[in-house]
Amino acid sequence: MSSLSLRISSSVAATARSESDHRLRLLSSSSPTVATSPALHFCGLRTEALKLGANSNRWKVVSAAVAPQNGSASDEFDYNLVIIGAGVGGHGAALHAVEKGWKTAIIEGDVVGGTCVNRGCVPSKALLAVSGRMRDLQDEHHMKAFGLQVAAAGYDRQGVADHANNLASKIRSNLTNSLKGLGVDILEGVGTILGPQKVKYGKVGSSGNVITAKDIIIATGSVSFVPKGVEVDGKTVITSDQALKLEFVPDWIAIVGSGYIGLEFSDVYTALGSEVTFVEALDQLMPGFDPEIGKLARRVLINPRKIDYYTGVFASKITPAKDGKPVMIDLIDAKTKEPKDTLEVDAALIATGRAPFTKGLGLENIRVETQCGFVPVDEHMQVIDADGKLVPHLYCIGDANGKMMLAHAASAQGISVVEQISGKDNVLNHLSIPAACFTHPEISMVGLTEPQAREKAEKEGFEVSVAKTGFKANTKVLAENEGEGLAKLIYRPDNGEILGVHIFGLHAADLIHEASNAIALGTRIQDIKFAVHAHPTLSEVLDELFKSAKVGRTGSLGPEMKSSPILHWLKSTSLVQVWHLLLSKFST
Repeated sequence: MSSLSLRISSSVAATARSESDHRLRLLSSSSPTVATSPALHFCGLRTEALKLGANSNRWKVVSAAVAPQNGSASDEFDYNLVIIGAGVGGHGAALHAVEKGWKTAIIEGDVVGGTCVNRGCVPSKALLAVSGRMRDLQDEHHMKAFGLQVAAAGYDRQGVADHANNLASKIRSNLTNSLKGLGVDILEGVGTILGPQKVKYGKVGSSGNVITAKDIIIATGSVSFVPKGVEVDGKTVITSDQALKLEFVPDWIAIVGSGYIGLEFSDVYTALGSEVTFVEALDQLMPGFDPEIGKLARRVLINPRKIDYYTGVFASKITPAKDGKPVMIDLIDAKTKEPKDTLEVDAALIATGRAPFTKGLGLENIRVETQCGFVPVDEHMQVIDADGKLVPHLYCIGDANGKMMLAHAASAQGISVVEQISGKDNVLNHLSIPAACFTHPEISMVGLTEPQAREKAEKEGFEVSVAKTGFKANTKVLAENEGEGLAKLIYRPDNGEILGVHIFGLHAADLIHEASNAIALGTRIQDIKFAVHAHPTLSEVLDELFKSAKVGRTGSLGPEMKSSPILHWLKSTSLVQVWHLLLSKFST
């Protein structure tokens, strides 16, 4: 996972505000109402409401609850909702459930925050913040352009590691306090489903405690995927879990995999002085990105840095360093499986993705079979059993279902499930969920890549257009002296539907949300191009991008309209002829 989205949504504030306003009672018709802080609603705190006394103009203080609190379950169940897993997805679902007035519990066998907060997107952002500053300080030409003179930049490895660890601790504490503040029961131990609406929790091997719930959500997340033949010792052959501790900075490190995780760590290691060698099984680096964005990113993020790479090869065997020998990596051709080369490096980072953590959940007790470890679900995240039937009152969100392995996607799925349980039909549009890679510069995306969009258009019979704009004309970008960048819009010219947006450049991870929200809300280009953007800001890159799109062209009509006799007649008829025809019709 590459990003964390802590949801403090406007709906939370709005719901809490309406509830608190309802509770506040004016003791005098002349008494003013005092607005309460939305921040207090989220934190589960209480605030003071003020009123005028009957015979006085002085304020008096009365206490009023402003935040939703954990509700009470029916006599039939211990809880309305039990969530197995207190990562970002489970946390988002729990908060939304409390808003509904449900009695909610969350089971966690490790620490609150899950992978993202403790071993993923949060501490990695701390390391990337360091690498970004190091790159600025090391770029003498860049500094001179600002009129700045900087001595040789250095770093304290332990200080950098402490920064990452302290950030994870702070966010973990914030999540824990938000759950406790709202009255969510945090149950420690491993959760196991015993049967319909029944869960056991406790230490592995113990009898545990059994609770019942009207509905259950599985949110157990994922773990680092380690391919066969790779021996991880946690020191010289590591996964992202150990890399985030930054126990040492190797002179030369091989990174197996060039996706989000591999790219971000290459940014960190090269900024701190390491040489990097990528080992990628597919034929090109960055295979999951839009090809045009990937090509530009390789030119900026790979070629100028101390990075070389192998593509189309597997690391069939990786042996940790020991007895004075380096880490040994045997490479074979990904297609023929013939030996290609052997690398001897100081360390190897295994960045081959994530695997669902679903063992020990007791899925066999409800006849659910995983698919490559993932829990099968429908579009509402409801679990599907071995017979293809929906399991009543059981849902699975986040990495464990494999639909979209991102922390904020898990949170969105959790909220969607709570809405579904409450009786509101809610289907999450995964094509509207953005993703980001926090390199320097950043990469972000939402929706379809250009090849995906053209494949979809081929099947469904519509045309695809592409609009692009660079960063170099943007005033804010020029002020920052960070002109390298590209924004790309993939859309339907016939109706203005946004199919995908891809950005490479300064603060791309922040810019993408205008596009993702537009897709989520169904906003068309012909509407969003009239939105006003503050000047001078980076957001004007998106403004220019949407304004450059051409919507409603004749050549963009669907195949049915293109062959329409009416269209051919209009093409061959002048406006004067059409006008005379209309006049003759109305005159008769």
